[in-house]
Amino acid sequence: MMQAAFVVLLMLFTAAVSAADTADTVPQQGLAAMPFGEEMATLDGWTTGAWWTKEAKGCPFPLDVPRQEAIAFAIYTVDVSPTGDDATLKLTAQLYPLKPGESMEARLEVDTGNGWQEVATSEVLYPGWDAHFRVDNWNASQTTPYRVRHGDSAVFEGSIRRDPAEKERITVGVMSCNSSRTPGTRDAIVKNLQQSDPDLLFFAGDQTYRHTQHTVGWIEFGLQFRDVLRDRPAVTIPDDHDVGHPNLWGANGKRALEKNGSDGGYYYPPAYVNMVQRQQCWHLPDPVDPAPVEQEITVYFTRLIIGGVDFAILEDRKFKTGPQGTIPQLGPRPDHITDPSYDRSAIDLEGLELLGERQLSWLDRWAKDTAGVRAKGVLSQTAFCGAVHLHGDPSNRLLADLDSNGWPQTGRKEALRLIKQAGAVHLCGDQHLAVVVQHGIDDYRDGPFAFTSPALVNTIYGRWWHPEDEQPGANPVPGSPLPWTGDYEDGLGNKITMLAYANPEDRAEETKRADGFGVAVWDFPHDAVEFHCYPRFVQTIADQPQEFPGWPVVVPLEHPGG
Repeated sequence: MMQAAFVVLLMLFTAAVSAADTADTVPQQGLAAMPFGEEMATLDGWTTGAWWTKEAKGCPFPLDVPRQEAIAFAIYTVDVSPTGDDATLKLTAQLYPLKPGESMEARLEVDTGNGWQEVATSEVLYPGWDAHFRVDNWNASQTTPYRVRHGDSAVFEGSIRRDPAEKERITVGVMSCNSSRTPGTRDAIVKNLQQSDPDLLFFAGDQTYRHTQHTVGWIEFGLQFRDVLRDRPAVTIPDDHDVGHPNLWGANGKRALEKNGSDGGYYYPPAYVNMVQRQQCWHLPDPVDPAPVEQEITVYFTRLIIGGVDFAILEDRKFKTGPQGTIPQLGPRPDHITDPSYDRSAIDLEGLELLGERQLSWLDRWAKDTAGVRAKGVLSQTAFCGAVHLHGDPSNRLLADLDSNGWPQTGRKEALRLIKQAGAVHLCGDQHLAVVVQHGIDDYRDGPFAFTSPALVNTIYGRWWHPEDEQPGANPVPGSPLPWTGDYEDGLGNKITMLAYANPEDRAEETKRADGFGVAVWDFPHDAVEFHCYPRFVQTIADQPQEFPGWPVVVPLEHPGG
């Protein structure tokens, strides 16, 4: 009897231990059920823990897909040296969440011309369910089919494009702000992107607004755009909404006290921020200065050469000072200024950071490094000015929004001098309003040209360019159909020359929201850079271009070192 009782107690004890282990480590042995801690138990919760047993209320698509569809999409870049004799392929595969017993390994195969050959394997990382492949000594002179495999049946296929080193026109698609309030496909945009056939895709941020569920939001983005991502290089960089913020001032990575982030830093755990950055940025060339910032948050600012165009990929938000507690509050929020009589210098104080010393130091070296490149460009999240008057609603006029890179003004000038020194143009997003400006640093039109793309889907926080006096600036664009072009000062006192803008006509009507995408073209035979801007539902690009009024805008191409 005593022996039997002992056996029963032992069985009960073993069951209790097993249950405790399961609570802490599901779905795979050793994988935490709450990877971001108990206080953040629901963070990325749709794809963590025993995800297949949960009700993912609000999830925009099924996560328990047939296992042959377990790979959602792939995204890549090929980093070509300036001399063209060396290249590195970096590719990220994004998987749906896996189940217990499934392999935590993915494989990358390429078609060598004599059949498929496995060239790399990768652990599937958790949380996030992403896998990463690096292939050195890549042959960038030819297009190579690839496929990512998982388990016995899951396959995702595409092609690694040859570097367009000898093309006379290098084309970049420019996009941002992919509103999650409008779920579903992006068929019209994808179709027109395929017709314009860019050599590089640039997604400037806010790929998803699923704030606390980034893995699902990232898969959603990938499903929407995978048919253009699968066969051309792409740059994706996260912005505020990707890491769960309404606005973000990274302040060198410190901990933010509030979700609005006005005090500077990151609100969500570093492990979550690093997961977001890994999913969106690992496939970029290696960081040029890889040391993490505070809280061990990683960095990704780097350089990418496509077809001889040398792109600096910046982190606008990572080092920028937060306004709350550092400058006087001059409006209803720490980041909104509504008082037209305020002293512009009162908010441009010593010690405020924009790009940070590490990025500025590297950007200076990059601007001077002209060997082997045909042109330069800068890719970042937001604009170096406040080219907006009305925010969120046509009745809400702000003098200045400190979320833009127009503040702090001294940091803006430092950055623009280096971009101008490089002879680069600037491509960005974030503002939900498409504009082309030429920056003024000390005087009008002495700075670089910049193109801010429209929101891909403009159902969140519309914006308008609408001078209060409704008058054109000095030196307006001759023959433009737009009434308010020319020289202006933004609400921070920064000089800008407005060349084109695309205001929403009616955000309540899907075809009048002024959402869409941009295309930048480096036209080497004509020593020009073209900026094109297309509505989301334009019928066709190839046969009958229908751009927003005021586009295209053509500006001189500056040759590095020349």
